[in-house]
Amino acid sequence: MPSAREQRPQLNRARRHFLGLAAATGGRIAAMGTLALTTFFPSSTAQAQAAKPGNGPKPGKPPGNNPAQGPRCLLRGTSIMTPTGEVRIEDLRIGDLVETVRGEAHAIKWIGRDLYRRSGGTWSDSVVPIRICRHALDEHTPHRDLYLSPGHALFIDGVLIRVQDLINGASIAPALPQDQHEIEYFHILLDTHEVILAEGTPVETFLLEAGNHEDFTNFAEFARLYPRPQPAMTPFAPIVGYGGRAHLKALLRLAAGRFARERGPIEQAYERIAARA
Repeated sequence: MPSAREQRPQLNRARRHFLGLAAATGGRIAAMGTLALTTFFPSSTAQAQAAKPGNGPKPGKPPGNNPAQGPRCLLRGTSIMTPTGEVRIEDLRIGDLVETVRGEAHAIKWIGRDLYRRSGGTWSDSVVPIRICRHALDEHTPHRDLYLSPGHALFIDGVLIRVQDLINGASIAPALPQDQHEIEYFHILLDTHEVILAEGTPVETFLLEAGNHEDFTNFAEFARLYPRPQPAMTPFAPIVGYGGRAHLKALLRLAAGRFARERGPIEQAYERIAARA
């Protein structure tokens, strides 16, 4: 049996791990609370602070600043792996090849863009990207800070998990790379729904569904290139997630330690990443 002196370091390590996980969970709950409130109760001020230039809300749709509404995806400056090396996403063009996790290179069919300009002193929370800090996922991934919109999915443990479901308030949290007056997102469309490498991190490409290309600022370009209806895509892998109030309830269960007997892929990934944070 270990002596009291030998047990003390083990207890201290366990205590630090528990306190770190509890702090990360608290930060995650606070951050996701803000996102959820914006999702369900968008204020007129928030809507006014994040306006798309040249395109107002589409008829029959809520204003385009809802994190649950449609893709935004990868922030300008994000490096994407191609057969010739990494290329900034804003420098890619239709027809360029990108590497996929299948080990195959696919040609870009279209690149969706979303541009937001700040009209007030602060950004709306619904537009601010989620930052995955360097080496947040493992010792090598991502190899540089990665910025994604809340609904963009990462490929982890064989499933697609939206980054908003991995927020821990430390290594994964809402953030901007610097003070700026514009936020521009890009999304890559291939012939099929695939997983590519952004800053070395496996992330999804655009999952084309009925009419969802209209969520982008340059939707008219897509209509010119592909005037006929395009078939909906099959997801690359199962998509798991909470979303909205269900996500907040799951976070409260996690904080209460009730995931011990009901840990799914999100909880497993979250706990592993939070422990690194």
